[in-house]
Amino acid sequence: MRLFTGIALPADIADNLNRLIDGLRPAAHFKWTPAYNLHLTTKFIGEWPEDRLPELTGVLATLRRGRAPIAISVAGIGWFPNPHHPRVLWTGVKAGPDLAQLAADTDEAVATLGIARETKPYSPHLTLARIKDVVPLTKIRQAIADLPSADFGSFVADRFHLYLSKPGPTGSIYTKLAEIPLLPE
Repeated sequence: MRLFTGIALPADIADNLNRLIDGLRPAAHFKWTPAYNLHLTTKFIGEWPEDRLPELTGVLATLRRGRAPIAISVAGIGWFPNPHHPRVLWTGVKAGPDLAQLAADTDEAVATLGIARETKPYSPHLTLARIKDVVPLTKIRQAIADLPSADFGSFVADRFHLYLSKPGPTGSIYTKLAEIPLLPE
């Protein structure tokens, strides 16, 4: 099983991002993320044996206590690794330190099960598209510059999920396997 943890987007923000993707799609031949797959990853776990799923969900459940819901805003558009040779088109995620702390605590908790720790700093974002081949970027850059707004909404995350990522004919399909509510003390 290929797994990760993440925060689901509310329907209004997913709809805003779907409209964005639909508007940008004609400007570039990218591998666009379907709106139903948009999520905010907090920890990539990778391959995990199905028979050890209860052990993993048990460790993740320990992260729920003493954690206030997290205010998150989705705004801005950028490129990874850089705008000159991009591989990913993303929209930004702004949140206080609680989001980075959830990611760090998740990383630490699952490391006790032998899952590799992150080596890069946590950089919250939503992947809008992946760029596999060198393509002209003039039209997409202009389409982004012409957007009336790059603010896609705000929400308060009061839970995170353990997701299964299963390859499909048109890309990966994500399924929520467990929900972990954030419970302030």
